[in-house]
Amino acid sequence: MEDGGQWTLLTGHGHVLVEIARNPEARIRDISPVVGLTERTVQAIVTDLEAEGYITRARVGRRTRYTVNPGNPFRHRAQEGLRVGPLLDLLAAAMQAQERPEPPRA
Repeated sequence: MEDGGQWTLLTGHGHVLVEIARNPEARIRDISPVVGLTERTVQAIVTDLEAEGYITRARVGRRTRYTVNPGNPFRHRAQEGLRVGPLLDLLAAAMQAQERPEPPRA
């Protein structure tokens, strides 16, 4: 945990879902250090997300590819009627932009 306290804005499920949206070919062992959870915990979360229809898994050769189902609703009544896709798109794009170095200014 960083120096900001004992809670995070997103749950473990949210972090895993964002990472899968950002990198659908990531393995459990790739997701684990990014989200700060054990591989066992990430596996359980992936199982939950798949069971509830937020992601689908497909075997491609020896690898697993995940697909996020962006039309799924948020699970809390405060976001009733809203879909997860737009939020995942924003977070995934922001993370990728943060990873790219800015070009030098002239």
